[in-house]
Amino acid sequence: MSERYVIHVEDIDEVFRCGAAQDLLRAMEALGRRGIPVGCRGGACGVCKVLVTQGRYRTRKMSRACIAAEEETEGVVLACKLFPLSDLRIRVIGKISKALKLPSKA
Repeated sequence: MSERYVIHVEDIDEVFRCGAAQDLLRAMEALGRRGIPVGCRGGACGVCKVLVTQGRYRTRKMSRACIAAEEETEGVVLACKLFPLSDLRIRVIGKISKALKLPSKA
Protein backbone atom coordinates (compact mmCIF):
# COMPACT_ATOMS: atom_id res chain seq x y z
CA MET A 1 0.00 0.00 0.00
CA SER A 2 1.42 3.38 -0.94
CA GLU A 3 2.08 6.22 1.44
CA ARG A 4 -0.78 8.73 1.84
CA TYR A 5 0.04 12.40 2.23
CA VAL A 6 -1.93 15.33 3.59
CA ILE A 7 -2.75 17.97 0.97
CA HIS A 8 -3.74 21.40 2.32
CA VAL A 9 -5.58 23.69 -0.11
CA GLU A 10 -4.65 27.16 1.14
CA ASP A 11 -7.39 29.01 -0.76
CA ILE A 12 -10.17 27.34 1.20
CA ASP A 13 -8.29 25.93 4.18
CA GLU A 14 -9.36 22.39 3.26
CA VAL A 15 -7.36 19.23 3.81
CA PHE A 16 -7.54 15.88 2.00
CA ARG A 17 -5.28 12.89 1.47
CA CYS A 18 -3.55 11.71 -1.68
CA GLY A 19 -1.58 8.51 -2.18
CA ALA A 20 1.91 8.60 -3.65
CA ALA A 21 0.70 6.54 -6.62
CA GLN A 22 -2.43 8.69 -7.17
CA ASP A 23 -2.41 11.91 -9.15
CA LEU A 24 -3.66 14.96 -7.29
CA LEU A 25 -6.60 15.55 -9.66
CA ARG A 26 -8.12 12.16 -8.86
CA ALA A 27 -7.71 12.82 -5.13
CA MET A 28 -9.46 16.19 -5.57
CA GLU A 29 -12.33 14.48 -7.39
CA ALA A 30 -12.69 12.09 -4.46
CA LEU A 31 -13.64 15.10 -2.30
CA GLY A 32 -17.07 14.79 -3.90
CA ARG A 33 -17.24 18.42 -4.97
CA ARG A 34 -19.43 18.95 -8.02
CA GLY A 35 -17.98 20.78 -10.96
CA ILE A 36 -14.27 20.04 -10.58
CA PRO A 37 -13.16 20.67 -14.16
CA VAL A 38 -11.46 17.76 -15.83
CA GLY A 39 -9.96 18.18 -19.24
CA CYS A 40 -7.70 15.79 -21.06
CA ARG A 41 -6.09 14.09 -18.01
CA GLY A 42 -2.99 13.96 -20.18
CA GLY A 43 -1.18 17.15 -19.19
CA ALA A 44 -2.09 19.01 -22.37
CA CYS A 45 -5.11 21.23 -21.63
CA GLY A 46 -4.09 23.24 -18.53
CA VAL A 47 -7.50 23.11 -16.82
CA CYS A 48 -6.14 21.68 -13.56
CA LYS A 49 -3.30 24.12 -12.77
CA VAL A 50 -2.17 24.37 -9.17
CA LEU A 51 0.68 26.13 -7.40
CA VAL A 52 2.61 23.99 -4.92
CA THR A 53 3.76 26.32 -2.13
CA GLN A 54 5.28 23.69 0.14
CA GLY A 55 6.33 20.05 -0.04
CA ARG A 56 8.01 17.59 -2.35
CA TYR A 57 6.41 16.03 -5.41
CA ARG A 58 7.10 14.51 -8.79
CA THR A 59 5.38 15.20 -12.07
CA ARG A 60 4.94 13.43 -15.33
CA LYS A 61 5.30 15.14 -18.70
CA MET A 62 3.21 18.32 -19.10
CA SER A 63 2.68 20.34 -22.26
CA ARG A 64 4.83 23.48 -22.46
CA ALA A 65 1.79 25.14 -24.07
CA CYS A 66 0.13 24.88 -20.63
CA ILE A 67 3.05 25.15 -18.22
CA ALA A 68 6.14 27.15 -19.15
CA ALA A 69 9.50 25.98 -17.78
CA GLU A 70 9.66 29.14 -15.62
CA GLU A 71 6.22 28.41 -14.13
CA GLU A 72 7.20 24.83 -13.34
CA THR A 73 10.34 26.08 -11.58
CA GLU A 74 8.09 28.30 -9.42
CA GLY A 75 5.85 25.31 -8.50
CA VAL A 76 3.03 25.73 -11.04
CA VAL A 77 2.03 22.26 -12.23
CA LEU A 78 -0.97 20.33 -13.50
CA ALA A 79 -2.86 18.35 -10.84
CA CYS A 80 -3.38 15.48 -13.32
CA LYS A 81 0.40 15.01 -13.51
CA LEU A 82 1.30 15.73 -9.87
CA PHE A 83 2.20 12.93 -7.44
CA PRO A 84 3.08 13.84 -3.83
CA LEU A 85 6.31 12.71 -2.16
CA SER A 86 5.44 14.47 1.11
CA ASP A 87 2.60 16.49 2.61
CA LEU A 88 1.82 19.43 0.30
CA ARG A 89 0.36 22.91 0.50
CA ILE A 90 -1.22 24.07 -2.75
CA ARG A 91 -3.15 26.99 -4.19
CA VAL A 92 -5.62 26.41 -6.98
CA ILE A 93 -5.26 28.42 -10.17
CA GLY A 94 -7.73 29.15 -12.94
CA LYS A 95 -10.81 27.08 -13.72
CA ILE A 96 -10.37 24.53 -10.95
CA SER A 97 -10.60 27.27 -8.31
CA LYS A 98 -14.31 27.84 -8.97
CA ALA A 99 -15.18 24.26 -8.03
CA LEU A 100 -13.13 24.29 -4.83
CA LYS A 101 -14.39 27.57 -3.40
CA LEU A 102 -16.61 27.24 -0.36
CA PRO A 103 -20.23 28.19 -0.96
CA SER A 104 -21.19 31.57 0.44
CA LYS A 105 -23.21 31.52 3.67
CA ALA A 106 -26.60 33.19 3.46
